[in-house]
Amino acid sequence: MSETDPHGHQAHAHHGHGHGHGHHHHHHGAGSRALPWALGLTLGFAAVEAVAGWWSGSLALLGDAGHMLTDSLALAIATVAAVFARRPASPRHSYGLRRIETLAGLANGLFMLPVVALIGWHAVERLIAPQPVHGSAVMVVAAVGLALNVAVAWMLSRGNGDLNTRGALLHVMGDLLGSVAALASGAVIHFTGWYPIDPLLSMLICMLILVSTFRLLGVATHTLLEGVPENLSLPEVGRAMAQVPGVRSVHDLHIWSLDSTHAALSAHIVLKNGGQWPAVLAALRDMLRARFEIEHVTLQPETLPDQPVTFAPRRASQGTDTG
Repeated sequence: MSETDPHGHQAHAHHGHGHGHGHHHHHHGAGSRALPWALGLTLGFAAVEAVAGWWSGSLALLGDAGHMLTDSLALAIATVAAVFARRPASPRHSYGLRRIETLAGLANGLFMLPVVALIGWHAVERLIAPQPVHGSAVMVVAAVGLALNVAVAWMLSRGNGDLNTRGALLHVMGDLLGSVAALASGAVIHFTGWYPIDPLLSMLICMLILVSTFRLLGVATHTLLEGVPENLSLPEVGRAMAQVPGVRSVHDLHIWSLDSTHAALSAHIVLKNGGQWPAVLAALRDMLRARFEIEHVTLQPETLPDQPVTFAPRRASQGTDTG
C-alpha cells in the first residue's frame, strides 16, 4: 500500500500505517537571522554603559551594564540554538533539532529568574539606603540605550516568532524597559533630587519581566511535555476526522508540537470499508492540512472497532462514544 506525498514522491505505508508527512523546509524568519546582530549590539552597549557608569559614579548604569551583559549571554545561547535548529533530520535525530529552540527558550526563561531576583534585591537595598546618582549622565546614556534596544527588539520581532527568538526578545524587552526606567529615574533625580525613584521603578520593571518570563516558561514546558498545541482542540480534530467519508471512528489520537510552529498527529482510523483506505487517507491528510495546518500525519487503518475511547461524528445527544 502506498500514497503520494505533496511533492509527488511515493511513500510506502508499512504494517498498515499510512504516513502523510507533507515534507517541507522550516524557514526561520528574520527574527532568528537577527540574533547575531542583537548579540553584537547588546554586548557592545553593555561595555559603553560600564565605562559611563564608572566615569559618572552611577551605580544605576553599572547595574544596567551588568544586566545587559547577562542578556548578551542569553542572546549568545539563542544564536547557537538558531543555528542547530536549522540542521536537517538524521538517523539519530529523526525530527531534526527543532526543539533546541524550545530548550533555549526554557533556559532563557530560567536564567531571567535569578537576574530579576538580583535586581529586586539591589532595589530594596537602595530604598533602605539611597545612593547618589548623576541624573544628567544617566539620562544621556539611558536615551542611547533605549534607542538601541528599540532597534534590536524590532529586528527580533520580525519573522515567525519561534520560542527561541521569543526568549531572546524577552531579554531585550527587559533591557528596553530598564532603559526607560533609567531615563525616567535620571530625569526625576536631575530635576528633583529624589533618589528613591530609581529603586521603585526597578521593582516595577521586575514585576513586568516576571509576568513575561512565567508565560514563556509555561509555553516551553507545555511543548516539552508533548502537550496539545494551544491553538488546537483534540476533541474537535477527532470529530472532524471522524466526519470524513469512509471513516467509522477514530481512536488513539495524539497531537503534539515538534516545535513552536509545527504540529504532528498520529491516530488509528477504523474504516467502514478497508478497500477505501487510499481515498480516505488522502481526504484525511488534505483536511488536516487545510483546516488545522497539521502537516506531519501518521495514520493506521483498522477494519474493526477497538476498545479505547473513539471519536465519532457528532450526534444529537453526544459527540463521542466508546467501543
